[in-house]
Amino acid sequence: EINKQAARYERKIPCLLQIHIAMEDTKFGFDADALSDLVSNGSFEKLEHVQICGLMGMATFTSDQAQVRHEFDQLAQLFEKLKVYKSDNFSMEELSMGMSNDYEIALQAGSTMIRVGSSIFGSRN
Repeated sequence: EINKQAARYERKIPCLLQIHIAMEDTKFGFDADALSDLVSNGSFEKLEHVQICGLMGMATFTSDQAQVRHEFDQLAQLFEKLKVYKSDNFSMEELSMGMSNDYEIALQAGSTMIRVGSSIFGSRN
């Protein structure tokens, strides 16, 4: 759908692929195997108006910092592995992980983009 809408406006939209790293059923995304299959079969080449520019993931909402660190480290390792794949619309430049409650751990693990809306705007209702 992103590709279709971007074509209408003659744009190329940068996108991140969400990876499921959390130990929670409420969070979604590709698992490592599905992502590897998708990348290796060249499916992205058909999406002329989409630029896959990185990965994003949300860690488990927990006070267990070791678990959060482990999840972020796993995503960072996957990000590094995918850097070998390059095409006109696929390159790993951004690693988005870390939110208001865990951004420091994310930065230590290599995050290039954090999401800290709750710290700025307050909690959602």
